[in-house]
Amino acid sequence: MKKKSKIEVNETKTIVDKQELNLWKRGFTPQAEIWNGRMATIGIGIILIVFTLISKSSSM
Repeated sequence: MKKKSKIEVNETKTIVDKQELNLWKRGFTPQAEIWNGRMATIGIGIILIVFTLISKSSSM
């Protein structure tokens, strides 16, 4: 005989307005996660540009 567990999970989802997503909020908020992703993307882009410039200048 298998016993079925009776665990219920009630999730509360809050919908964030699109204009509110661009606000600069600190902590574990959707706004902070969006800004973290944006800054990481900019950082990776800058690193790739620097590596490209360094490799072009060293091959001359």
